[in-house]
Amino acid sequence: MNRNKRGITLDLKDPAGMAELRRLLADADILVQNMRPGMMEQMGLDADSLAAINPKLIYCSLWAFGARGPMRLTPGYEPIVQAFAGIFSINGTPDGPPSRVGMQVLDLGTGVWAALGCMAALLQRGQTGRGTTVDVSLLETAMGWLSIYFAAFKVTGRQPQRHASGNPNVVVFQSLPTADGEIVVAAANDRLFAKLARAVGRPDWATDPRYASNGLRVANKAVLLPELEAIMRTRSKADWAERLEAAGIPCAPINSLADIAADAQLAALDIVETIPEAGLEVVGLPLSLGGERPGIHRRAPQLGEHNADILGHD
Repeated sequence: MNRNKRGITLDLKDPAGMAELRRLLADADILVQNMRPGMMEQMGLDADSLAAINPKLIYCSLWAFGARGPMRLTPGYEPIVQAFAGIFSINGTPDGPPSRVGMQVLDLGTGVWAALGCMAALLQRGQTGRGTTVDVSLLETAMGWLSIYFAAFKVTGRQPQRHASGNPNVVVFQSLPTADGEIVVAAANDRLFAKLARAVGRPDWATDPRYASNGLRVANKAVLLPELEAIMRTRSKADWAERLEAAGIPCAPINSLADIAADAQLAALDIVETIPEAGLEVVGLPLSLGGERPGIHRRAPQLGEHNADILGHD
């Protein structure tokens, strides 16, 4: 995760280490800190103190529960905040337990918001000549991901139900079983549902008074889906993918990591890169600039590897 970076070590309990840090911060553009809540203030490294050293400094803090409020100093980790924010409550199957989202969506998402905030602060500094603070947190990122669900709750007063791979407002828009695996089908409107009905050999569904509109399909999905699933189980995942794609219906097999690693589309994107020296294959940055993806030119540093380069001593 730290490729393309240089790494130094500073003992902030040592006055010499603290002096070294303050020297580095005197002309730095951005400080990003994720220390235990309250530690930066205890060390005299709060935003106001550092602004006195460098008024142009952008001071970015990553929190668990936010920069304000009764939980400001409460530590937290990905699953803790997913649970606290309510993500668990909407994830999983209707008859199963609440579940976490498997990826580190809050850790990684908060990093993206931090980067966006710092870029905006740099633009603002270009106009004002002064730095500012940027605060992001796992909880705020979680609420951002939950924004549609939260708005629906505020309108209806009802807790959103869990829908496994499905969507509470669109039918058919979910994974379906086949003879040898599952495939996600996104017949997201009436036109696509009519195409799906023809592709599975039930063109009558398009005009069936129970299924003729999305609202009707949502109301009657308990009847529709078992019928559709029974048909889907008669053919293989690859066969259905070919048929549905030919009919213009968005779909995708549920791949394993081995499947996606070998896929031609992933190869065409050239997003898998090899870290120099380490020989480790990793996913590169998920963006391109001028048609080119920023590459990996340095492995992750060893602890304190660049002390001599940056600090002038080991």
